[in-house]
Amino acid sequence: MEKVLLHSCCAPCSAAILEWMGQNGYEPTILFYNPNIFPEEEYLKRKNEIVRYAKEIGVTIVDLDGGNAEIRSGRELTAGMTEPGNVEGQQGTAGDFWERQHTQWLKCTVGLENEPERGGRCLACFKHRLCTAASYAADNGFPLFTTTLASSRWKDIRQINEAGFYAEEHCGRGLTRFWDRNWRKGGLYERRNILARQFYNQQYCGCEFSLAHRNHSSDTIN
Repeated sequence: MEKVLLHSCCAPCSAAILEWMGQNGYEPTILFYNPNIFPEEEYLKRKNEIVRYAKEIGVTIVDLDGGNAEIRSGRELTAGMTEPGNVEGQQGTAGDFWERQHTQWLKCTVGLENEPERGGRCLACFKHRLCTAASYAADNGFPLFTTTLASSRWKDIRQINEAGFYAEEHCGRGLTRFWDRNWRKGGLYERRNILARQFYNQQYCGCEFSLAHRNHSSDTIN
């Protein structure tokens, strides 16, 4: 089976992809690195759902947003490594990790705060997250990396692919390739919607900017 690193944004977007990979000769490892998610309560809801699901199906999940934990088949293990998404030697509570990572992520959005959804801010966010995925894949022997962002109705798949190939070139060091499969085709989007019923389903992409956009849109409609 071919190893692949799957950057996961959330459980609803991951389940159908993980199912397909298992049926088609791939051995996925889930990577959770999503410091864009705001507020912390929302971040924890999404993380807890994908961790729960990974344990249920026995797939390894690596958490780069804080805690340096590798979780495999229901057991939590200390990874004992410096992940590219973390500050070396950082200590503190889960909340401390989230705050530090989110503050670091905000730096990539400076000057892009007023960009529309699917604009330049989203591209910068994808590059930030997928560069971390590419670096981890290169460091840990994954010939392929891909992302569940490509299954999300919230996002522009052309931007995701641009960010993925950017990450391959600038962060993969020639050791890993971005897999630009369209995870919405071949019945996967329909399957996603069926499997998503078992999870918490968010109503906005993740960051404070997308939350504000959703709230503004709701106010306009109402």
